[in-house]
Amino acid sequence: MQTIKGIIIDPVQRREFKGEITIHNGKIKQIRENSAAPEQYIMPGLVDAHIHIESSMLIPSEFARLAVKHGTVATVSDPHEIANVCGKNGVEYMIENGKKVPLKFYFGAPSCVPATTFETAGAVLDVSDIEELLDRDEIVYLAEMMNWPGVLYDDPEVLAKIKAAHDRGKPVDGHAPGLKGDKAKIYASAGISTDHECFTKEEARDKLNAGMLIAIREGSAAKNYNALIDLFGEYPDKIMFCSDDKHPDDLIRGHINEIVSRTVALGFDLHDILHACTILPVKHYGLNVGLLQAGDPADFIIVDHPNSMNVLETWIDGRAVFKNSEVQFPEVESKRINNFTPYEVTPGDFILRSTKKEQEVIIANDGELITGRETFTLPLEDDQILSDPDRDILKIAVVNRYQKASPALGFIKNFGIKNGAIASSVGHDSHNIIVIGTTDEYISRAVNLIMENRGGISAVHSDHEDVLALPVGGIMSDDSGEVVAAGYERLSKISRQMGSTLKAPFMLISFMALLVIPALKMSDKGLFDGENFEFVPVK
Repeated sequence: MQTIKGIIIDPVQRREFKGEITIHNGKIKQIRENSAAPEQYIMPGLVDAHIHIESSMLIPSEFARLAVKHGTVATVSDPHEIANVCGKNGVEYMIENGKKVPLKFYFGAPSCVPATTFETAGAVLDVSDIEELLDRDEIVYLAEMMNWPGVLYDDPEVLAKIKAAHDRGKPVDGHAPGLKGDKAKIYASAGISTDHECFTKEEARDKLNAGMLIAIREGSAAKNYNALIDLFGEYPDKIMFCSDDKHPDDLIRGHINEIVSRTVALGFDLHDILHACTILPVKHYGLNVGLLQAGDPADFIIVDHPNSMNVLETWIDGRAVFKNSEVQFPEVESKRINNFTPYEVTPGDFILRSTKKEQEVIIANDGELITGRETFTLPLEDDQILSDPDRDILKIAVVNRYQKASPALGFIKNFGIKNGAIASSVGHDSHNIIVIGTTDEYISRAVNLIMENRGGISAVHSDHEDVLALPVGGIMSDDSGEVVAAGYERLSKISRQMGSTLKAPFMLISFMALLVIPALKMSDKGLFDGENFEFVPVK
């Protein structure tokens, strides 16, 4: 029997009072008032309503060590990334590794593997695979249905996957950036209940009015908080908070607690804020996560003040998993899983031959998944189209990691590199190697570093080169979060030394292969129009 005292913030009863919590056998036995309680705040543990653990570049057990420091007790996790690499075996890996630590991971069945037919992925999950996954207790929902055209136009396989979730009483997450009006209504009417991809209030309002819940996303690259937070005052009972993608250097600094303190500072009601990151995700997904009520699992956090959300202690199932600035987890042994065919590339593999100087160029936007497109006149020498670093137009390539193949080539603007190249095998959604650089020599060197390590992020310039190895699926490391964060920051620093001014260049480069987000992206099969779902010929 344990007793914890403090100022209790109860978003269910919408009360704040000095009191004490009695814990027995991992559950809250009793809550009562106590005027002598100390000046520390007790509130339900925080839930990330949508995240890809893989994008932290950490395996679940190491992600958990960082997340509990910030008061996260549970995540609604879409293992879409590892599934695109390793299929059901990848989903199984995430579940089993997550079970080795106290943080409560709730996984979804990835609905779109491969994400599209316009790229090479490492696996396929068909309807029978989805049904098998949904039959598992560890799988609590059908993960983001990014094939919104399939929903709108009654694709039989898409509808069968949605039906499989509904038949088992499990919700379906959405992923439909830019969908508004009647299309949003049709999408929602298929039984899709959430969306985390809204980037304007108009879009989010249309989806809310169609009956969907909106998860406001604030991740490392995709940041929609500023654009959407005003809606929180209009729809406080229909909004959740999520990170979606959180790179290790950002996760070191904070998680959902940062969104809470930021929203408190704007003057929104604290009980509404906690509803968004505790009550609503717990109720919507049916999570076995306590909400600071008698009889609940003892999942709660102690913070110095809601304004700062500096977490002093995190409790899960009646156990202090973070206390006295220390994470109190057991050591975890982890196996490695991967699907990678390494081979050597040469500068000649990245020559782009053409007789026309006018080329369509991807316009990258810092902090956004959405890209633009524009036609530029580029240097042409000996029938070779070249990068133009002076105008910040660089060559981009995607290299197949699953089998030896010629890379797809194109051009991109706004990465800022003046001399060198960066590359990553974290290339959503299929995680082929994506590389951006000023010369074919730098580009080939950056790719070969990743090939040699069977996954990673790399940077090269002049005589210097560096790589952070990601040997688990080619997208994660099994090192500690601190080690991976330091490596990530080291590579980011090198990219800035090469001229990039992007906030998170390695996060942004990973999304330049995300074909389901408009407007222009790059697949291992070619330059791709994400609005019309067709390839764009390189002239």
